[in-house]
Amino acid sequence: MRKAYELTFIVRLDPNEEVINESVNQVQSWVEANQLGQVTKIDRWGRRKLAYEINKQRDGYYVLMEADIDPANLPELERNLKISNAILRYLIILSEK
Repeated sequence: MRKAYELTFIVRLDPNEEVINESVNQVQSWVEANQLGQVTKIDRWGRRKLAYEINKQRDGYYVLMEADIDPANLPELERNLKISNAILRYLIILSEK
């Protein structure tokens, strides 16, 4: 049974826009892995100043992704987000929809 989640994450800035797009596409593929999830909306907030420095980064590229995810897939998704060098921070919450 899939549930609606909101995944917000911050991508490490890179001068090349393609690297940021590849990171967003990679997160989307993790969500949709093994047909256990489906991304319904991607909202790119763009470059924003961080409240505090993270890994010597003062700015980050914010992305909000809405998805229907099987809760059994969440541990694998979180593991991938944690080990990714491109993702500075992330937050997964159950949507109120």
